[in-house]
Parts: sequence; C-alpha cells; structure tokens
Amino acid sequence: MKKRMIQCLMFPALLAMATNLMAQGTVEDYRRAYSAYGKFNASQVYDDPSNIQWNGTRVFHYSTQTPEGTAYHVGLVETEGQPAKMQHVDMDALAALLARETQKDVKRANLRLSRFSADKDTPSAISFEFDGFRWRVKDAFGSGLALDSKEELKKAPWRKQRHWMEVDDEKGAGPVVSPDGKRQAYIKNDNVYVSDRDGRNERALSNDGTAGNYYSSWIRWSPDSRYVSTNKIRPAQKRYVYYVESSPKTQLQPILHKQEYAKPGDELRFKVPCAFNVETGKATIPSTELFDHQYDISGPEWNPDSRTLTFEYNERGHKVYRVLELDAETGNVRTLVEESSPTFVNYQRTFRHKLNEGKEMIWMSERDNWNHLYMIDMVKGKVKHQITKGEWVVRNVLRVDEENQTIYFTASGVNKDEDPYHVHYYKIGMDGKDMVCLTPEEGNHSAVFNEDYTMLVDKYSTAERAPVTVLRNTNDGQPQTLAQADLSKIKAAGWMAPEIFAAPGRDGKTMMWGIIQRPTNFDPQKKYPVIEYIYSGPGDAYTPKSFLSYNGYTTALAELGFIVVQLDAMGTSYRGKKFEETCYKNLKDAGFPDRKLWIKAAAEKYPYMDSTRVGIYGCSAGGQEAMAAVLFHPEFYKAAYSSCGCHDNRMDKIWWNEQWMGYPVDSSYIECSNVENAWRLTRPLMLVVGEMDDNVDPASTMQVANALIKAGKDFELIVIPGAAHTVGESFGEHKRYDFFVEELMGVRPPKWDELK
Repeated sequence: MKKRMIQCLMFPALLAMATNLMAQGTVEDYRRAYSAYGKFNASQVYDDPSNIQWNGTRVFHYSTQTPEGTAYHVGLVETEGQPAKMQHVDMDALAALLARETQKDVKRANLRLSRFSADKDTPSAISFEFDGFRWRVKDAFGSGLALDSKEELKKAPWRKQRHWMEVDDEKGAGPVVSPDGKRQAYIKNDNVYVSDRDGRNERALSNDGTAGNYYSSWIRWSPDSRYVSTNKIRPAQKRYVYYVESSPKTQLQPILHKQEYAKPGDELRFKVPCAFNVETGKATIPSTELFDHQYDISGPEWNPDSRTLTFEYNERGHKVYRVLELDAETGNVRTLVEESSPTFVNYQRTFRHKLNEGKEMIWMSERDNWNHLYMIDMVKGKVKHQITKGEWVVRNVLRVDEENQTIYFTASGVNKDEDPYHVHYYKIGMDGKDMVCLTPEEGNHSAVFNEDYTMLVDKYSTAERAPVTVLRNTNDGQPQTLAQADLSKIKAAGWMAPEIFAAPGRDGKTMMWGIIQRPTNFDPQKKYPVIEYIYSGPGDAYTPKSFLSYNGYTTALAELGFIVVQLDAMGTSYRGKKFEETCYKNLKDAGFPDRKLWIKAAAEKYPYMDSTRVGIYGCSAGGQEAMAAVLFHPEFYKAAYSSCGCHDNRMDKIWWNEQWMGYPVDSSYIECSNVENAWRLTRPLMLVVGEMDDNVDPASTMQVANALIKAGKDFELIVIPGAAHTVGESFGEHKRYDFFVEELMGVRPPKWDELK
C-alpha cells in the first residue's frame, strides 16, 4: 500500500518533468526566435572591422561597431616593417559639425558615413558621403576637425538594368574609332561599314548581313588599324516567361510581366568570328569546324601582332572548352588551349592572363582533378608547366605581378590539419616554385592588399571563433594585431556559437564538413528534432566558414526548440572534380547519402539530437532538393519546406541546368524531376513560391503542385503576392516555423495574434 502511494505521488512529478523536458515550440520560443536578429546581428559585435580599404600603399581604413556607435579608423604605415600608426575619427566632433552644416539633429550614435576614405598623402583628411553631399574634413582625429569642402552629389539618370537572363543582341553600338584615329567602323543595314572620321569615303566591308544573319556592332580594330573584326550572328527565337503581378502598388488591375528566359534544350544563336582588311576589303570568314556545336563564343580579341585574334568556344553541353586563334589573313583556326571532360568543364571557374605579348598564358584548370594554374605556350598550343599542384584547390587569382614573376592567389585545402574549405592567401613564382602562405593562422581568411601588394590587412575567423584582424607585409608576414572582435554583448544575451562537425561520407573516408546550431536555452537533457538547411550543387560551397553572429538560415529557427544543421556534401565545390561530379545528370542525389550519414554520426555523438525526427528546407536549388529529400528519402526526412524550387530542370534557366544535367535533354532530367516523381510523396510538404520570381519560373512550383493534386497527395501551397525569388519573406518564415513545430514536435503552434 505504501509502495503504491509513493508511486502515485511520484507520477505527477514525473509527468511534470517529462512535460517540461518536451516543452518546445511555445510562445516564448517564438518570441525568442523573432528577437534573435535584434540581439545577435553584426551591429552587436564590437571591434570587428568592416569595409577595409587601402588608399595607395601606406594608408588603410575601416569601420567598426562600438557601444557609442559606428567608429572609423585610419592606419598609416610610415616605415615598412614597423607597426602602423592607428588613429580614429572624432565622431562626436564630426556629428556636431554635420549638425551645424545641415541644420539637422545629427546624433553620434546613429551617424554612419558612406564611401568613407582617408587621403593617402594626408591621412587626417577624410572624405565621405552624407545627406546628399560629398564632404571633405581636415584634422579629423581631434576635436579641432574642420570642414574643408562640401559638394552636392549629382544623381546619375536612372537606367533600367538588363536582366541577367537577357542575351545582348549586340546591336546599336556606335562607331568605333581606329587606333590611329583616321577611320571609324560601324554597322549599317546589318553589315560592316568603314569611313573616314568625318563620315566621308564610306565603304561596305560586307554585303551578306541580313536581319536573320547579321554582323555584331561589337567591332574591334587591330592595333595597327589595318583590320576590323566582329562576329556574324545567326539569332535564335527567344523564349519568354510571363508573370502576373496580382497586387501592384500602382494600380488596381493586375500587371502582366514578360521576361526573356532560355531553358534547357532551347535553340541558341550561332556566332562566326570574322575579320576584314580595311585597305583591300578582303573578308576572312573561317571554317566553323572547331566551334560548330556552340553554347557561346566570347571575343574575338586582337593579339599584339595585328594578324591573329583569339576567341573562346564553350561547347553546348560544356564537355569541351577551347581557346582558339584565327589568322586574319589565311582564315586558319587552331586550338591554343582545350579543356575536355566526359562530364562537364566548370567553365565559370576559369582564369586567363596573357604574358610575353600573348606568347604565354596563365590558365586555370581542373584537368588533374584539382583546380590549379598552368603556364600555356600559346605559340605551340600546349602546357609548358603546371604552376600549382597538389590535392587542394586554387580559389581565386588576385594579381599577376609580371615584373617580379609572382602570382598572388587564394586556395583551400593546403593545410591538411584544418577544415579543407578554409581560404588562405598565397604567392608563388610563375615557375611553380617558392610558394608562400601569407596568412598562416588557422581559420577562414579575408584579406585586402595595398596598391603594390607589399602589405595586407587580414581578417580571419571560423564559424566558432570570433574574427581577428591583423596587418602584415608580404615579405616576412609578421602580423600586427589591429582588432579582436568583442562578443561580450551577444554572449550576455545568450548567444551560442555553432559547432563545426565533420563525419565520413558515403565512401567511408571523405569527411563531410558542416555546422550544428543549438538554441540559446539548450538543455542536453531534452530531445531535439533536427532541421537541415540545404543548398547543393557544384557552383559553390555553402556552409559558413567565417564567423557569423547571426545566421539567417539557422539561428532563429533553432530558438523554437530545434537543432539546425548545414553541411556541404558530395556534389558541391572545392573538394576536387570527382567530388563535384557526383551531381552530374543526377541533381536529385544532392549529397543525401552523405547528409544522412553525417546527421546520424552527429546524433550518435549527441543523443539529444533526434535522428528519427529530421526535417529539411531550402530555396531555389535548395527548394528542389528539400522536396527531393521527402520523395526519395522518406525513411529519413520526415517533413520538407520547399521554396521557389526548380522542381523540373527542364523548366529552369539554361546555364545552371545544362551545366550539371548536360545536353541534349534526356531521360536524366525526367528521373531527377520532382514533378515526374510527385507520386512518391508520403511525408508532409509545404511549397512556397513568389508570384514574381524572376529567377526560377514560378510555373515550376505550380506544375509540381498540379502533379501532387493529380496523385491525390496532401500538401500545403503558399503563394506570396508580389514576392520575387524568396525563402518566404516574413509570412513564409512564420509558416515555416509553424510547419516544423507541428510536424516534427507534434505541437500545435501558437496563434499568430498571441505573438503580437
């Protein structure tokens, strides 16, 4: 009897404890999620330099956040190898000066300056834009600062920018003057004409141009003024996407918008580089044998010899990329550089720099699986030597110093004992010798060099560690610490750094790297559902590697009572071409075999991560991938939020999809299509689309919704009026919160009115 009484007394306590452990997705959690940005955004991190710039070789400047407001700092390197002298703009005096001059209430705490610059000869003289004027202030480091000049800013006339999907038809450019100043060349009636500068002695150099096969107005003269070159273009019929703006601000009735938008498989224009001898009128029209199956032609550009031109050929399907040379006299075309692959050449990751009057060229290539630099003999059309080498990748070339035969570049993966995505800065001789790391500290580096590349300001951090900013020279690399970010304010507000986590992928050996974000009220005794934010594809790597006080994809969502993760799996960039090629004709893979193993490994290490309740969300390609997760891996992913997804790669932009899915359009497009596989859905799904999405055709979301309806599937569809390419805006964000709280926690979300 006594034992039963004790059990009865204990039961309510145990129930209360269990309820407390599971209490997630509450009103308090929502309020904490919505307040996270205000508490943790970058303005709450002090002494973290931003807008770092050099002016010349000895003066640099940057801004920081302080408890008093934005501060501006100027550094002067008086003697090479000696510490820089740091000075700071007197912001109180500056605010008072601006208040007097503008007759406005200018508060120091709110004062921010645009286009700030310190004079390279007199660093105490600063200039900036404020209140519609360009200001110059002298003696800015003391309370005696004074106005030097004030000039009203002239607003440039507004011009509508060409949308990034629009193809320039290369019509309408004006006359191009010859280098010797005697003649001009131009297009008239779709043909190439030349005349004297005053318009006299006009002659047609071509007569076969038509509206359906015209000459480009992008005309180039040879250096000796004997030739002109251009492309003859056979245009293709353009595809357009239409958007209905249902709720315009300017009128009651909807507005129909039209956007040029080529899709995979569409016919493309065809270009033929041509050259014309201005003296003789001879036209050189080459055979197209080496550039016949075009995705695009860039150039041609004249070489210094005034006889040959180079142009670049990107084959349709991206398996071949060539740099070609055209002889303007003979019409012969030869290959100078060729990249080829049975899958794809990542042509958007190329670099070229001509040397020695065009006889040599520095070229970037993944031909040995790793992205590296090569020296090309442009006369013989072959590789002279490989400049960089190893199981790591060149990320970007910053400068080619021909005088000192040195290349400055960034790379990742060189240091085998740290995260392979961390960017470091290097210099190397053009002969491939004497490679030096300019930023040796562990972390992800972002550096700004002075004018002659003798010094750099280097800021480095990790996803876990706060930024450190140093000044160093490129000879001995000895650093002078300029700033150490102060996290005291965000830490006092409860901020928690994400954890960097690595685990083997599908091959059992290659490590996948990601981050784990916990809520600020994290309790290891609780059990947390897991949400993955996904964006994949070989265009880049996507997991943050530098410090973020607030990660828009993970921070707020974690506050609801989730653990949110983000990682780069196979099929993304900077781990070698074979790593990238996992996605080829197989975008539905999206690295899921690696992602599932990574999350399981994290959950094994941290039992509070519930790998039986995993959700996923993403936008754009990530939207496609989030839905693919519940279609093809429903045993693991239990709910998906998919925003503005390219659900069928035949419906999306040509350049992204033909790059990774290939050309011609074949059955692999169908196999990867969420529309074709919509019948597989067994898990909760929320689809979101902006009606004005000019990145991914909104019809792609509507078509997958249609397929789900026909298959009798239950799902949610959110259409956001007036929105473009979006994760969901504020409305969609709230719907995402509610969706995951309900589907992964089994908790009824708070009513929206409760959160006001």
